[in-house]
Formats: sequence, structure tokens, C-alpha cells
Amino acid sequence: MGIYFSYILLGLTLAAPIGPVNSARIDKGIKNGFWHAWIVGFGSMLADAVFMLCVYIGVVKFLSIPIIQIFLWLFGAFILIYSGVEGMMSAGKLSLDYRKNQESLMKCFTVGFLMSISSPLSILFWLGIYGSVLAKTAATYGTGKLLAYSAMIFLGLTLWDVFVAGLTSGFRRFLTMRSLMAISIISGLSLIGFGVYFGYQGVKALIT
Repeated sequence: MGIYFSYILLGLTLAAPIGPVNSARIDKGIKNGFWHAWIVGFGSMLADAVFMLCVYIGVVKFLSIPIIQIFLWLFGAFILIYSGVEGMMSAGKLSLDYRKNQESLMKCFTVGFLMSISSPLSILFWLGIYGSVLAKTAATYGTGKLLAYSAMIFLGLTLWDVFVAGLTSGFRRFLTMRSLMAISIISGLSLIGFGVYFGYQGVKALIT
């Protein structure tokens, strides 16, 4: 039982660092409530599942092709900058009424999925972490329970998604309009910052 718990903890650890998806998740939760924050995380988790599957079945060599990496850097930069600018522009239109100005769940899902699936950092993260976890697990416990342990990692990701969605939507009740706008602008700047970094890396890789 302890080994399963350790893999759940690993999933939580992988999901917790502040990054583009967590910034977007917090922003959507503050603006729209629990389900919008949760669906951003769900989109991201679906992308994570794709990465996990790619590592599991051994097709990750495709992602090492330079032109693919450059495309991911630049596409990821576009998604992040666009999302950040849109979030900042809509900051002045926010409402503390949950029933007003809510974005569609499908849009929030798409944001989460595209941010993760187009992020070279996510790809390198999963290649490095999950790939090494698979190798260590197979060497220590054999290949019979790889899927079960992978499911525990995914459960950890899910628990984090629910936690953040609940935290942000509950925290909103204590916010004023001014603090709501400030959080939205900070989240937007965070996404733009990540986007600029992605763009720089893409252009750098293209030049070299």
C-alpha cells in the first residue's frame, strides 16, 4: 500500500510547481468558480496522459526532432501570450457575481490542454521524470504493475486539480473587485512571461 501512496505523492509533486497551467487554473477559478478551474486542470491532465502514453509506448523519439521542438516552443509561446493578453484585457470586465461573464467550459478545457500539449517544458518534464520512474519501477518491481503505478501518478494529478479548483473558487468569496482585477492582471503577466521565454527559446533554436 505504501508504494501506491508514494506514486500518488509523486503525482501531487509533479502538479504542484507554479507554471503556466497553474496560473491559468487560478485565474479561471478566481474569475468563474470551481468547475472552470477544474476543467483547465482536466485539459492539462489529458495532455499529461498523452505524454505518459508516448513515454510508455516508446514514441518519444519523434519529439526529439529539432523542427518539432522549434514548432512546440513557438506554438506554446503564442498560446501563452494570447491567453495572458486576453486575461488582462478582460480584467476590467470582471464581476463578483458567479452568474455573470462566465467563460465556456469548453474554452477553459481547450486552454488547459493546449498549454500542456504545446509546452516543451512539459514534454521534457515528462520525459525526464516519468521516463526515469518507469525505468526504476520496471527494474525494481517488474513490468506487471507499471499501469497501476502510472494510474496512481494520475490520481495525484487529479487530487491537485480538485484542491486548487476548490481553493481558488472558495477564496473568491473574500475578494474585492480591486483584488480580483489585480490577481487577473498578475496571472496574465505570468502567462505572458512564460510565453516570452518560450518564444525566445524557439527563436534561439531556429537560429542555431
